[in-house]
Amino acid sequence: MSTSSNRHSPLRRLTWPLLALLMLLGGMSGCARQAPPVDSSERVFENQNFRVVSIDLKRETLSLHWKDPQSGEPYGTINALRQWGMSHGRRMLFAANAGIYDRQFAPLGLYVEGGKTVVPLNLAHGNPASGNFSLLPNGVFAIYPDGHAAVRTSAAFKAEGKPVQWASQSGPMLVIDGKLNEQFIDDSNSLKWRSGVCAKTPHQVVFAVSEAPVNFHTFARLFKEELGCRDALYLDGTISQFYVDGEGYAGAPTFMVKPYAGIFAVFAQPTP
Repeated sequence: MSTSSNRHSPLRRLTWPLLALLMLLGGMSGCARQAPPVDSSERVFENQNFRVVSIDLKRETLSLHWKDPQSGEPYGTINALRQWGMSHGRRMLFAANAGIYDRQFAPLGLYVEGGKTVVPLNLAHGNPASGNFSLLPNGVFAIYPDGHAAVRTSAAFKAEGKPVQWASQSGPMLVIDGKLNEQFIDDSNSLKWRSGVCAKTPHQVVFAVSEAPVNFHTFARLFKEELGCRDALYLDGTISQFYVDGEGYAGAPTFMVKPYAGIFAVFAQPTP
């Protein structure tokens, strides 16, 4: 009489524990495959290429930098800030130019760095010398002390009256409460490299820069229709560039770039 039903080989006896272990390891690796804290991708919208960078503020710190705290000299370029980071043992993961600045290379509107208001909110209206900044409404991108971010029109930001940790004012607003800025013309022939930002959620910040000249209307629709932003702010044009670690630069050609007054940056968290 066969006894195979009562006897199992060593290999068979190991099968279920081994499968259980493999399933556990597979589950652990699945948990580990979460989205990176700085996620960079190429998007095509209306036959135009854009570089889109999403930052998880629960996992990384997004900060603003204008001047070297020791020398007092402006960084001016993303590479200069990157070199500063390297000299302090910090690897740059992402950087982008901040808001519009004046002829003295100072931020034209509100600039808050590390909780300190360096330049106050600018509510001047319709000054042609301010260029795109005067296209109303303009707005503020801010990160608050509790770590959440938001884009507000300048008037709404002032009315809110809350302290912020980091903030940059620029303009115009691209999307306001889910609607395109009414100043924009769909077939406008004003084409430039353009960059912008939104807080898709309180802790998910999305930056975008065009890889070729586009008009305001198309760029605003990118944020509203492709990226799902209810409020988005224009940062700057022509000179806008992003830096992404491991990918290099995106946006305007290097020969178009001029010194910046304010640079958004994410540095890798220091290793314990």
